[in-house]
Amino acid sequence: MFPFDVILFDVGGVLLTNGWDHCERKAVLDQFGLDAAEFEARHPQPNDAWERDVITAKQYLDLTVFYEPRRFTADDFLQALFAQSVPLPHGGLSILQELAASGKWMLGCLNNEAREPNEYRLRKYNLRDTFDVALSSCYVGLRKPYPAIYKRALNILSKPAERILFIDDRQENVAGAEAAGMKAIRFDGAEQLRRDLETLSVF
Repeated sequence: MFPFDVILFDVGGVLLTNGWDHCERKAVLDQFGLDAAEFEARHPQPNDAWERDVITAKQYLDLTVFYEPRRFTADDFLQALFAQSVPLPHGGLSILQELAASGKWMLGCLNNEAREPNEYRLRKYNLRDTFDVALSSCYVGLRKPYPAIYKRALNILSKPAERILFIDDRQENVAGAEAAGMKAIRFDGAEQLRRDLETLSVF
């Protein structure tokens, strides 16, 4: 018997670069000559709503960028945002593909991501074909590390918590999964992940 029925991956920081974290925001803000401190002061509340699909990308950008006229369009800005998404160096993408090729587990993502970048990332890197289920914050309306998202994931998956393995690069998200009864690994590179999966008899 396999040790787990389901293996869930975070996406940003495990498989791909983060979609819209500090480094990615700085790169795009520099590209468009925007004041980083002003943007960051406006960002947190709209971003939380955007990642939970309460508001759209246009509404998020209206609140954070286009509250005054700009010499570029919202589409220009979004395309620059999307361009920040690339495979993570030493990331777990090849391990995910290896697990998928075996066909032994239900595979999915449990990630915080706004709808537009999330769907771009899933499509661009063929993750829709790899994952059996996408429990992204924009689809379930909840964000890690709050307990409700792990409870929602368990309800959707209908599997015992101990039969679910979760992989994330942030300790607070790992702790949230463990508190819900899941087994969790903190990701720190592909070599470490492979060793941990071997220890857990996944490989």
